Amino acid sequence: MIAQRWLTVAGQSVTVLFCGLVLDRHIPYALCFSLIALSAWLNVLIGLASTGQRLARDVEATAQIAFDILQLSGMLYLTGGVYNPFSLLLIAPVTLAAATLPARYALGLGVLAVIATIVLAFVYMPLPTPIGVPPPRPEASLLAGIVAARILGIVVTGLYAWQAATESARMELALNVTETVLAREQRLSALGALAAAAAHELGTPLATISVVAREMARGAPDEQTREDAELLIGQAARCREILQRLTEMPEAQDAVHERMSLTQLVHEIIEPHMIHGVRVEAVVNGPSGESAPDVWRRAEVIHALTSIVENAVDFARSEVIVVARFDPRSILIEVRDDGPGFSPEVLAKLGEPYVTSRPGAEGSRTGHIGMGLGFFIAKTLLERTGAAVDFRNGRRGGAVVAARWPRPAMEAPGFIGV
Repeated sequence: MIAQRWLTVAGQSVTVLFCGLVLDRHIPYALCFSLIALSAWLNVLIGLASTGQRLARDVEATAQIAFDILQLSGMLYLTGGVYNPFSLLLIAPVTLAAATLPARYALGLGVLAVIATIVLAFVYMPLPTPIGVPPPRPEASLLAGIVAARILGIVVTGLYAWQAATESARMELALNVTETVLAREQRLSALGALAAAAAHELGTPLATISVVAREMARGAPDEQTREDAELLIGQAARCREILQRLTEMPEAQDAVHERMSLTQLVHEIIEPHMIHGVRVEAVVNGPSGESAPDVWRRAEVIHALTSIVENAVDFARSEVIVVARFDPRSILIEVRDDGPGFSPEVLAKLGEPYVTSRPGAEGSRTGHIGMGLGFFIAKTLLERTGAAVDFRNGRRGGAVVAARWPRPAMEAPGFIGV
């Protein structure tokens, strides 16, 4: 805000000098430069009082913008009031306030600018004219049109800036939530990969410990040594069982486990939602005689599609079907339900943040409370993997959400073991 005020000081100074010296207008230099100096002194005082890069609090920022409105109004009073073309600049501080301050402060500053505009329509010094030329006497109709235009500009521009700032803040929050969800899924995926790697690396030393312990048990010189060796054998076997379970967990990923068949993918997506009293079924279709391809296990794809299935379960009457289709060029996954489908107003904005018609937790099968971020997060995650996401209503009713990838973006190439 300080930098902007310095620009205002420079701009007002140049304008006053240009109009007075170049255009030969009758300018009240002393009063104009007094007001300009007042803005400059305010910047100096703020700079001395502030330490570092501290941001002004809302009340401080409101007071500074109110000063800017009053200072500009004073300059306009000295130079023709609303008839001065630069009276349009009263829109600028209101726009800044609407974009950066809470609504109540921005509204107050907007009212101040409107009042200043009305006052300047009746109370002002004559518009500067060439020396020796009398100032024009404007008609009442022209005056009313100018005032109305200025007030309309302040209101419309302020509302537009406030709406844009609000949507930007909501979008930023939604994107932060998306990044948090994706980071969580990636951390879980990395943890599973670490578990698989640990299981693989620990297998050999555990086998060595078991062999040595058996040899110790067979050649034990006394009963205590034999019991200790058998304890080592038992504990090593237990460690192998634990590591075996880790390698069998879906989250455990290494060069082999981070791939899965398309059939496994759709079943993993529907598995958490087969307990809510709705029939959830997965179908995989492709060219005749061709088996379903292997795809990469991606945390963002699984999370996004699981979220979409969860939404379908909440709205379905009796069934949800997840259909996976593949051909030589693409892989398509559709989630269909037999519910009421998307309403026109929701369908027009679906995929944007904070758009929802999901019931509260008490009316939801899954217990999920709709905040309007689920579809936005799912769409964002899927698009980051190269998918084209489509929302529509089915011909026979119900909602349809489809994600289509180019086949190379999803398919895991053939694995050759060593």
